[in-house]
Amino acid sequence: MKNPGPATGLLGDTATRDYAAKLQRFNAFAAPELRQAIGSLELRAGMRVADVGCGTGEALAWFAAQVGAEGTVVGMDLAAAHVAAAQATARQHGALAIQADLLRAPLARGSFDLAWSVNVVNHLRDPLAGIAAIAALLRPGGRIALGQSSFLPDMYFAWDARLERLVNEAVRQYYRDRYGLDERDLAAVRATVGLLRRAGLRQVQARTFMLERLSPLRPDDERYLVETLFRDTWGTRLRPYLAADDHDLLMRLCDPAHPDFALRRPDFHFLQSFTLVVGEV
Repeated sequence: MKNPGPATGLLGDTATRDYAAKLQRFNAFAAPELRQAIGSLELRAGMRVADVGCGTGEALAWFAAQVGAEGTVVGMDLAAAHVAAAQATARQHGALAIQADLLRAPLARGSFDLAWSVNVVNHLRDPLAGIAAIAALLRPGGRIALGQSSFLPDMYFAWDARLERLVNEAVRQYYRDRYGLDERDLAAVRATVGLLRRAGLRQVQARTFMLERLSPLRPDDERYLVETLFRDTWGTRLRPYLAADDHDLLMRLCDPAHPDFALRRPDFHFLQSFTLVVGEV
């Protein structure tokens, strides 16, 4: 299959970009809430489901369990490395995973009952075009389910409100600088309801699931927070945005070997939202 072209998204996604490990950590962390969201869709045996922007494919197994052997589950992602991971899951559960740009999906139009797309349209320069392309895959009466986690999750420092404010502001400035975004872009992830209505979807409904974690944490929770949030989002990246003393304090909170490690604190509290917006074509 011909490889998709260059980056089409605000966040620099290409066919060769690889953040599979980050996706796998998030899906393991958020699995309880993601599976609850899928359950809320009340899928039936025999339905046809497309996971548009399937990432590393964990949801393919969850959908296959919902629609049964008589159903069809197809995952699609732009990145080759993500699809390679998704194909391993797909093979185990009777699903299919393919590499493709959602704007040029090589799937039969009007053939799916549900299109599920999580943390995808916020990556696109033209979200409405993306939604139109996804909607084209659906039969009359089919549904789009757009899931969006808060773009920048908040860490609650119950013991230090000042540091909490400084860190959250620093993270936002880092993302604005890294991707050339402004405050409107960072807030655009909250606009999913409006996007579906502007795209002509009917019966648009929204439900928000809270990913709330307290200590003690599951291993999957700790792995996601330490490796994705503490290391990949915070760490040395925030050094230019914090005073030296504040950055040193933050690094002590992020260090599993330090007595001040945040995830061992009895007052540790993490909160991230996941909103599922569903509309009918």
